[in-house]
Amino acid sequence: MPQMDVLEGEKCPVCSANELTLTDAERDIPFFGQVAIFSMSCGACGYHKADVECLEEQEPAKYSIDIDSEEDMKIRVIKSSFGTLKIAHVGSIEPGESANGYVTNIEGVLNRIKKQIEFLRDSSDDKADVKKAKNLLKKITKIMWGQEKVKITLDDPTGNSAIVSEKATITKLKAKK
Repeated sequence: MPQMDVLEGEKCPVCSANELTLTDAERDIPFFGQVAIFSMSCGACGYHKADVECLEEQEPAKYSIDIDSEEDMKIRVIKSSFGTLKIAHVGSIEPGESANGYVTNIEGVLNRIKKQIEFLRDSSDDKADVKKAKNLLKKITKIMWGQEKVKITLDDPTGNSAIVSEKATITKLKAKK
């Protein structure tokens, strides 16, 4: 059973309510190693922040994979808040202050991108943007059904991200000083 610590009733950094829950869990990810998963969630304002950190030292790396079947949706993805995930001709998830880290699979990554595109589609007044969003959503659906191929890359200068699959190509990155 994974170790998990939960601290409730903390002060939220956004709304100052004492409804922030802090969670710290350790997990063993096959073919990757031990990771710590941290999260903060506020029950009052909905603020959420999460990250993943390797407990074993990892080299900075770039992972590339060609997704070409419905079976590929199950491939494990570990993305730290420092990782940059790119889906060719679809979109990207960039690092930054508001970026989250998570453990998911290819389907989960595509669903995250899909939600962003649906938000843009539903909130835009520009007909061209709405049309582009609808086309991207169709493309994502085809990828998820194994009807269209796509290349996904994930690079992380901290080494805390990975695509866990024999199909993935791993390139070492130079460590940032």
